[in-house]
Amino acid sequence: MENTAKTMNGLYESLGKLFYAVAKSDGTVHDNEWDKVKEYVKEDWLYVDDFTDRYGTDAANQIEIVFNILAETEKESKECFGEFVDFYKEHPHAFSDEIKALTRKTAKAIANSFAGNNKSELVLLAKIKLLLN
Repeated sequence: MENTAKTMNGLYESLGKLFYAVAKSDGTVHDNEWDKVKEYVKEDWLYVDDFTDRYGTDAANQIEIVFNILAETEKESKECFGEFVDFYKEHPHAFSDEIKALTRKTAKAIANSFAGNNKSELVLLAKIKLLLN
């Protein structure tokens, strides 16, 4: 199945939710975690594909936008992770091997960015690994 712009925008929105869930899993989103998200979007995610949002900007920017909105609303980690899982199950074709690998790499970097991994982050990273394999 071919990916549409709508599906790929949804993918990046759901990745924003996932990365927020990782950052929030210990109860607080730290500046280091937000910085890591911005770094990975800028250095990696913007180069994954050529999809754009309705404003003509790279769809990968949705990761930062959604993460930032969730941080402002202080949504719960578990709920955001659940929404990511739902998207993944509905659109597994949107997750190429490259996207899966970069998702795991980004999630791990976010978890490691503030005082290493704690138990809640390790559990969530394990769930991500299981889901994406």
